[in-house]
Amino acid sequence: MKTTFEIPQPLFRKAKAIAARKGCTLKQLVQEALSEKIARADGASSQQKPWMALAGGLKHLHSENRRIERVIEAEFENIEPEDRQ
Repeated sequence: MKTTFEIPQPLFRKAKAIAARKGCTLKQLVQEALSEKIARADGASSQQKPWMALAGGLKHLHSENRRIERVIEAEFENIEPEDRQ
């Protein structure tokens, strides 16, 4: 479908330059950008917040963190009280 948009001159120049660097047409760049924007909007509606996808990403390290904390606590128990300064 053909349509007409008004694009501010600075944005148009940047878009043309990016398209040239990528070796594609302005039409292809705009289609790609619009597709990406719509995909993000669709993904955002299925997720509450973008950062939520990363929440709990290091959960698998919880037991390792606990193990390290126990080792540190055990080592500090071996330090003489006068050396803790």
